Amino acid sequence: PCVVGEWSHWSGCAERCQPNLRIRRRYVQQEPKNGGEPCPALEEKAGCLEYLTYQGEDCGHEHVPAFITTSEYSKERKRRAASSLWPSDKEAAGYCVEFKTESLSHHCASEHRPYTRWMQYLREGHTVCVACQPPAMNTDTHRCSGDGHNADGGKILHWEAVGNSQCQGTWKKIRQLENCSCPLVHSFIFT
Repeated sequence: PCVVGEWSHWSGCAERCQPNLRIRRRYVQQEPKNGGEPCPALEEKAGCLEYLTYQGEDCGHEHVPAFITTSEYSKERKRRAASSLWPSDKEAAGYCVEFKTESLSHHCASEHRPYTRWMQYLREGHTVCVACQPPAMNTDTHRCSGDGHNADGGKILHWEAVGNSQCQGTWKKIRQLENCSCPLVHSFIFT
């Protein structure tokens, strides 16, 4: 059978200051022989959004919708935090916002690519938790774009899934908490 190595670390975002993709790869260590099992995918892509230019300056603009991705991305974000503007002792300075999903496009349910499967768990009427962590936080306001700050519970807010701009919808803010407590499949992060 085919034998492949471990996944590389995720790359940085392909572009700064706008929703884009990051990549990780693995390589074939042994080609399949005599009808052996073929090689699995050697590359994965995932959505991301970087808030600093290559020179380390804030991108300086607000995104109107909340851009979200799976909470699994926060593990990779912590690994790279050492080289960001945020010192590691500020890592705990985040917060969580609970939203009730109101509507979403059918494009979310039809996602089957490995890095976008998390979108299938988005459902109308469900409560979801979205964590705001550095470096998605604005360095001046210490808030994430699209978090619904100053929005009352009746206001319809927009969100978009990073990695598939056609997976988008609306939600209403329930409350802001110190820590998120939703199940993993209903836990996301602002990007």
